[in-house]
Amino acid sequence: MYPVPARQIVSTRLAKLFTLAAMSLGYGVVQLDVTIVNTALNSIGTSLGGGVSELQWVVSTYTIAFAALILTAGTLGDRFGAKNIFMGGFAIFTAASLGCAVAPTSSILIAARALQGAAILVPNSLALLTHAYGNETERGRAVGVWAAGASLALTAGPLIGGGLIEIAGWRSIFLVNLPIGLGALWLTWRYATDTTRTQHPLDLPGQAAAIGMLGVLAGAIIEGGRLGWTNAWVVAGFGAFVMLAALFLVQERRAPYPMLPLSLFAHRMFALTSLVGLLVNIAFYGLIFVFSLYFQQINHWSSFATGLAFVPMMGAVLPVNLVAPYLAERIGAPTVIALGALIAAAGCFGLHGLERGTTYWAICGQLLAMGGGLGLLVPPLTSTLLGSVDKARSGVAAGVLNSTRQTGSVLGVAVFGSLIGQADAFLFGARIALIISTVLLIAAAAAIMSSELSLAHRRPARAAHRSR
Repeated sequence: MYPVPARQIVSTRLAKLFTLAAMSLGYGVVQLDVTIVNTALNSIGTSLGGGVSELQWVVSTYTIAFAALILTAGTLGDRFGAKNIFMGGFAIFTAASLGCAVAPTSSILIAARALQGAAILVPNSLALLTHAYGNETERGRAVGVWAAGASLALTAGPLIGGGLIEIAGWRSIFLVNLPIGLGALWLTWRYATDTTRTQHPLDLPGQAAAIGMLGVLAGAIIEGGRLGWTNAWVVAGFGAFVMLAALFLVQERRAPYPMLPLSLFAHRMFALTSLVGLLVNIAFYGLIFVFSLYFQQINHWSSFATGLAFVPMMGAVLPVNLVAPYLAERIGAPTVIALGALIAAAGCFGLHGLERGTTYWAICGQLLAMGGGLGLLVPPLTSTLLGSVDKARSGVAAGVLNSTRQTGSVLGVAVFGSLIGQADAFLFGARIALIISTVLLIAAAAAIMSSELSLAHRRPARAAHRSR
């Protein structure tokens, strides 16, 4: 056996690093457009017209499309190669960003936001990253960097958005995606290695049912806050959701190659990490929407000041993201996930007495806890879910995690937005949203620790059985 030339080793390492950079840009730009838009909501409403419900749609159409199509994105990547789908998705996202920037009406902006969300980037970025880093320890650390970049973009979004809006107006927040998209496309084309392909057919009926059920659920919640919960259209929307959800489950159970393999949820850890992702995103994304409007509409802060207000999150998430994989290696991923959820819950609870004109210093520490908690739990949550399935199903598994998380984002914005929809009830609704978030995060911690306690209970029984 001949030794591997040093030049080839360096080249392989560089290819891995540039692949990691491209995948981090892909995930990061998706997360950036979740929060950067929140800072622009007040400016968009003033420029294009509309109330809170229209602003909810600007945020929610993006996450609805993202959540509904993300499972098919994983299947497409498994079938046609994650590299091809990732690059195609990034090209669509970049073009849709330009469409958002030039949108003359709120309807066109909402449509362009839906196209952005349909760009199917994230599961294929994670599949390419998993393919590039075969060693489990290296993969865990690479996922930590990937998640850190996304978390940094998530939390920096309000600050970047606020600065851009003050300098060049709200349309500039979408133009910033163009150089990012072009750079990441070149890095992917040049350095990423494609994944192994399968020949599974697409589950088009399941995809249609998924889009429909998420759309009507979000629509019923958003419009329920505006029209009233007994409105005939709102009631019909909830009824349509129940019907479409039932059809979706029947289709996924019967389909030879389902979009969402229900058998994955037979694995306890896979099911629990998916549930935690859902609960955490309801709380976190819903509160970002609430606080963006609180700072601007209730406290009358500028876009830039609102962006600055979120800096504690930005400062907490990145370093904690990088530490999380090492901490998980020492005390176990479930414990780290639960700890992160409880820290975030403490931050939410600390704000439950929010008032008009509450000083920023009374808010700052709680935002720090919320961002730190999120940063602590995301890397081990992702690695744990991927480690619970075969590597060949990593694309679908990543799609499930991100679909459940984005579904949580849709529900968070829809539910919390409906609570604050009326100006005279804004503060009461915001307090209710904070209490709901606290309960959800505690439930997430309890759910993930139940698996650890169950495993600890089984270990003595196995040891006793072996000693007989």
